[in-house]
Amino acid sequence: MRPGAVPTAVLLSLSLLALGAGQPSAPLPSRMADTGGGRQLITAVAAATGSTTGTVTWWDLRGGRWVRAGSAPARFGAGGLAEGASRKQGTNTTPTGLYDLPYAFGIEAAPRGTAYRYRPVGPDSWWCQDNDSRSYNRWTEPRAADCRAAEAEHLITYRAQYTHALVVGFNYDRPVRGRGAGIFLHVSGRGPTAGCVSVGEGAMRRILRWADPARDPHIAIGTERGRTAITRY
Repeated sequence: MRPGAVPTAVLLSLSLLALGAGQPSAPLPSRMADTGGGRQLITAVAAATGSTTGTVTWWDLRGGRWVRAGSAPARFGAGGLAEGASRKQGTNTTPTGLYDLPYAFGIEAAPRGTAYRYRPVGPDSWWCQDNDSRSYNRWTEPRAADCRAAEAEHLITYRAQYTHALVVGFNYDRPVRGRGAGIFLHVSGRGPTAGCVSVGEGAMRRILRWADPARDPHIAIGTERGRTAITRY
């Protein structure tokens, strides 16, 4: 091959690369290992495990392609994020992973159009986080006799955060003691959470109106890269 000559095949390859360079990447759910098998997905993404802020986006699967339905700024635990499978209770970390969304609840009435089962919070509504209780990581109303008040959340006292919320299925079906309890997607307070994911009240209301249990929505929580990258879940 004479100096400076470039084969036609190489020129064609370079042209195709140049054309592809400006193409948008595939939607985030399409790059994930698993989305839960449903037709709706919420992604909660932080820059790194030490982050306390990030973005929540909700997606619909339409015609085989994931389409963004909405997005909002989010807050995570004061301790950042931690791998859900090895998380420790009391660390104020948000567990990474892919989870179902069993039901919704709130101090205020469900937003008009909410299809999810919605449980109203009353004066006797508690979420048990007592590792010694048979009600560990469960709503209990009234508070179970074996669940210490100091190891439970009196839901109605969190008037801003629990205006509206969705239960995140972390450590829920078969709870492992000491891994953590009471992880929700809820309305933001004044700062980072104790391990939940939070968004503004308007965004939370939009999510509840959007979420359709018949479409089996899940939530994926993770970081942009690394061992807890959301694309791993």
